[in-house]
Formats: sequence, structure tokens, C-alpha cells
Amino acid sequence: MGSFINQVKRTHTCNQLTAKNVGEEVVLFGWVDTRRDHGGLIFIDLRDRDGLTQIVFDPDLSKNAHEAAHDVRSEYCIGIKGKVRNRPSGMTNPKLPTGEIEIEALELEVFNKSKTPPFLIDDKIDTNEDVRLKYRYLDLRRPQLQRNLRLRSKVTGIVHDYFNRNGFLEIETPFLTKSTPEGARDYLVPSRVHPGHFYALPQSPQLFKQLLMVSGYERYYQIARCFRDEDLRADRQPEFTQIDVEMSFVNADDVMNMMEGLVVEVWEKVLGIKLKTPFIKMPYQECMDRYGLDAPDTRFGMELKIVNDIFLNTGFQVFKSAATEGLIQAMKVDGGAKFSRSEIDDFTKFVGIYGARGLAYIKILENEWQSPITKFLSETEKAELTKRLDLKVGDIVFFGAGKKKIVYDSMGNLREHVAAKLKMLDDNQYNFLWVTDFPMFDYDDEAKRLVAVHHPFTSCKYEDISLMDSEPLKCRANAYDLVLNGNEIGGGSIRIHDQEMQSKVFDLLKITREEANAKFGFLLDALQFGAPPHGGLAFGLDRLAMLLTQSTSIRDVIAFPKTQKATCPMSEAPSTVDPKQLLELSIAINKIQT
Repeated sequence: MGSFINQVKRTHTCNQLTAKNVGEEVVLFGWVDTRRDHGGLIFIDLRDRDGLTQIVFDPDLSKNAHEAAHDVRSEYCIGIKGKVRNRPSGMTNPKLPTGEIEIEALELEVFNKSKTPPFLIDDKIDTNEDVRLKYRYLDLRRPQLQRNLRLRSKVTGIVHDYFNRNGFLEIETPFLTKSTPEGARDYLVPSRVHPGHFYALPQSPQLFKQLLMVSGYERYYQIARCFRDEDLRADRQPEFTQIDVEMSFVNADDVMNMMEGLVVEVWEKVLGIKLKTPFIKMPYQECMDRYGLDAPDTRFGMELKIVNDIFLNTGFQVFKSAATEGLIQAMKVDGGAKFSRSEIDDFTKFVGIYGARGLAYIKILENEWQSPITKFLSETEKAELTKRLDLKVGDIVFFGAGKKKIVYDSMGNLREHVAAKLKMLDDNQYNFLWVTDFPMFDYDDEAKRLVAVHHPFTSCKYEDISLMDSEPLKCRANAYDLVLNGNEIGGGSIRIHDQEMQSKVFDLLKITREEANAKFGFLLDALQFGAPPHGGLAFGLDRLAMLLTQSTSIRDVIAFPKTQKATCPMSEAPSTVDPKQLLELSIAINKIQT
């Protein structure tokens, strides 16, 4: 055992050999993907992270290798030595880079046997995800996951190269830091040497990257690990990675232009696609009015129209009250009159998820408008709707009416839901959109106070500063998000660099001076020592990789992800610990009674 490792070296990977190598003696290492015994000849597809190569064991060429191949099974780790030859006529496999050749095995060594895997190592096998995560080291052998992680690695290499070329310094920030909960819950780490005190794992490097700007480093980046204790879904994990960037002496356009350059380079080097720049910029309010969402999918039309003015004096009371006190949005679906009653019922249930109490509709038929609400509409209202929405026979119109937030949310998601149902989404089309001019503040009805839409360090648009005292809800933030096909892939802002302005924002958010100093005192102190104007952005690397690989979950682009319950079936984390460890940390566990 071990003669291959000690005496010979691998000459090629399992994806490299072609007809140009015929006649060469080669050494390959890998895992047995499949084994086929043809009654004399034994065929093995050998797999490594690069691909597959077919190996032929012929007793007339090497009796010892042939006998050894009899005992080999799937997922055995082996090494082979042999000679490259052309596959017989009619036996080539054009789907494989190595499909023209095969290897005549002269020697075989089994480095390690394998138990029968709990599932086949095959992209086409539909295996329960919990099982795959339990045996993640086997799941990671699947070609698709290996391609995903290779692509992710390539992206990080491009990121390093791009920022290094553009004068950025890669600087690491602490993992063990102060708890400053703003949104998601912190993961806390108890301190042994300071009993009763805790570190927090960073939700982002936000405060530290701002301090680096105060320190005069001007251009910082980091591929940063971040941690948030929040409820999970397909595109969230308790620990995730972001491409974190901060720049001094810049405005919003400077940051967006620099980030566009990175995206263009990633798409060209990873997918071979040349993106058109500059990306479209759209103010938040226009985005909401046209698409209902602040991260819309713009690969298709079917835009929403505000029709409040048409129904100010309507006989339909639901629309009349919404027209004066809320919002009415209409969405025309070309040819949608073919939707059945049950399909419309399903759409009604769908918008209910987002708080809508119903979904009004009108089918535009040859001789009539078919709908339960048409009896309430005047001929003038019908004419204005026809003109505003460019209605034609065969169309259907859906209406959302009520409170603005519910209408935006329900109609925006319905638009994308209907588009998916009608197969209007092209996976090979990449529509980027900068969403700008977000509201700086929102009002929390439960807490009875203003809250920051982004975070409390986001600056106000210069032209709106005068509104901060009188009408703060009209203030727009100097913030920007980059959206791709309905996914927010990055977001950032120009920061507040003036301590007086920062204190003013804290006052509006009803964060007391004592609370601000307790949470962010070191930043507030730093802003008094010549802090430069600065801003930045963070890309979600996991989400970026998910979209580049056309995966449906970020778990498919993370080597060892957690489940939606924030557990790791493989390592069985989180777990209990030895009581002695808790004693050292001055921690006692109280059982919660249910």
C-alpha cells in the first residue's frame, strides 16, 4: 500500500487527457464513480474534482490490475497507471472532454475502501437535503457542488485582484467585538477572563471599516465573515460572507462606478458575458410605483400603474376609500383573460400572504368586461382605464387597493409570481439596477418612533438636510442598492462623517446620548478627530455565487452550510458542552418550562 504516493506522481487530472495524449503513459488518482463488468473487461469511470476519465482493465494487458479491479466498488479512492488510447469507433462520448480516449490500466492501487454511500454521488439523484447535509463530505463530491465551489473560489480571486489593482488595502477586522444590536440578534461569546461579560460576533464590519477611514487608509476591502442570529430561509444563513468595501473622499456615484467595474469583471471572467454599463439607476419611489418592490425583477414588463385618480369618485366603495386614503395599483397581463377561475383564486390566496384582503380583477372580453366589480364602474372610468393601461381584448387586469405598504408588497410579489407562472423569466438574462434615494427613516407604529431604513450611520441627501427638523419622513438617504433579477446583491451608503449630524440622527431615532455612547461611543469619539467624507458597499458573496451558478439556495454554494433551523446535521452543532466549561465561564443553564 502507498507505492503510488511514494514512487510515482500524478501526471494529469481526470479532465485533461484528449486524443493528443494517445500513446502516453499516465498516472491518475481519484474516486471510483462507476464500475462496469463486461465479462472479461472491467470499466471504471475515475472521478476527481476536475472531471471523469474512463479506465479499461484488460486481463491480457495486466492480469494483476484486472484482478484488483474485481474488488473495487463505487467511491473507493484509487490510483492507476496506464497508457492512453483512442476509444473504439462508435464508443466516444462527446459530452466529456475526455470522451475520445480511455486508459489501458497497467497498475491499480486502492488507497482506501469505501462503505456503500447513503446516496449516489450523482447530480440527478433527488436525495433529502437533511441526508445530504448529514454526509456533506460525500455530497460535496457531486460534480455540481464542486463546480459551484470552484466558481466561488474564482470569484474571490477576481475580487482580490480587482481591488488590489485599484489601490485598496485588504484589512481584517475583529471577530470578537462589542454587542451593538441593530436589527438582527447578535451571537454572543462569553468571556472567561471577564465573568459576566460577552463579546459579540460581528453582524458586519460596519463600525470598524468606518474607523479605518478615520485612520486615513482611504480604500479598504475585506472578504468578511458575518454572523446574524435571525430566522432563516433559502438565501439566508446564520454565518455568511460579504465583500466589504469602504472609500474616503467619494460621493455615491464614485462608489457605484467602482462596484460596477467589479461586477463587469466578474461576469466577463466567470461567465464570458460582457455587461452593458452604466447600469440603470432608479429612485426608490419610482421603483415602488412601477414594480411594488425595492428589489424588482426587470427582465420582463408587466409594470404596475397607479390609478388612484381614476377612482376618486367611483361607485365602488373599496376603491373610493383607497383612492383618497391609500393606494390603488393595477397590473395588466397581456392575454391573461385565459386564466381560469381556480387560477385567479390561487392568485387571491397568494396576495393574502402579504396582507391583502382580496384581489379585484377584470377580464377584457370581446363584448364585455367580465368581473364582479364592473357593475360599479362608470363608462368614464372604463375609458380612462383602457387608455392608461392600453387594454386589449384578451387581457386581464388585477387591482391592489388599500394601505400603501400592503398594496406595494402584494402587487409587487404577484407581478413576479405571475411572470414565473407564464415562464417569462430568462435565466440567461442579467438585468442590473441601482435603486437610489431610499427613505432615510420609517415610522415604527409599535415602538412609536422613527427607525433607520438602512442603518443609523447613513447620511441624508444634501438637499434634504433642511427637512430633518420639520419633516424627517421626507428625508432621502444617500443610500444605494444593487439589484439583479429581483435579488439585492449589494447595498451601501455614504456615511455620516460629522459627529454633530450623527448625534442629530440618534436624537431623531430616540437613541439617548447614554445609549449611543454605550453602543457606539468609540465611533462617535473618532468622528471628532478629522473624520473624512466616506462611503462604501457590501456585496453578499453567497448570494452572488448562487446567482452566478443559477442555484436555488445559497446552501449550494457554501461548503458546510446550516439548515433552516440553524443546525449542522454533520457535526451536530449546536450541542451541549461539558459543565466544567460552563463553570469556567460563570454560566448556569436555566431550563425553560413550556
